[in-house]
Amino acid sequence: MASPFSVLREGLFEGRVALVTGSGRGMGQNIALRFAELGADVVVTGRHVETLEQTKARIESQGGACFAHPCDIRDTGQVDSLVQAVVEHFGRVDFLVNNAGGQFPARPSEISDRGWRAVVDLNLNGTWNMLSRVAPLMLERKFGAVVNIVHVYSFDRGAPAFVHSGAARAGVVSLTRTLANYWARHNVTINALAPGSISTEALREREYAQLGVENYEAVQLQDVPAHRLGERDEMAEICAFLCSPAARYITGSVITADGGQSVANWTDVWDMETP
Repeated sequence: MASPFSVLREGLFEGRVALVTGSGRGMGQNIALRFAELGADVVVTGRHVETLEQTKARIESQGGACFAHPCDIRDTGQVDSLVQAVVEHFGRVDFLVNNAGGQFPARPSEISDRGWRAVVDLNLNGTWNMLSRVAPLMLERKFGAVVNIVHVYSFDRGAPAFVHSGAARAGVVSLTRTLANYWARHNVTINALAPGSISTEALREREYAQLGVENYEAVQLQDVPAHRLGERDEMAEICAFLCSPAARYITGSVITADGGQSVANWTDVWDMETP
């Protein structure tokens, strides 16, 4: 059954190849499924083979073509192998959605050197690793679209619970705007999507559960003007739009989709007196 958020025409991406990182579960899986529904051949990649195979099975059960290849985007050797395998399998990449990433909530004083580097390496360096290896395929063919997933903590209000991820994602925003200037003349667009709090397993299991605040979801939703979490299919549709013919004149932009979260009060996660 079609998602209530579906607005793009069937077959829009027939003959195109989409690569979605972090597509074994959560929002990345929904993005991969949506591109497949629109007719694209889809490459799913992430660190866990089991979840990638689940996404692949769902796409193939709906008649789509899917290639699953595990990859840790922090490892340039693995990224090289991924790109080589995709070229051998599908011949090219038309769309790249850099969805892989992650963070954990912590006060600045609680973040170790190892924790800082792990988050920055995944969110910033991992995104660069993908861009630097996939973009040449697009630039050579004079066509492509890239969507970098960041979050609402990437901008001038900072990231109270995610100082490491906020810094890394802000770097991705700058990277997006800089590369747009170089790539636009080659008919390759690059934009960023900044979701607010999206209803995923990761949000509840890796963020809410680690805060130590009872029923934090209900508390936070009081400060989100829409009074709800975003849906994964909503974000998938925005990604598809940014790769669609209607968005060919959009590049170097950041779309914020957060139910008004970034322009309202931000819920205090904990006592901010403790650094």
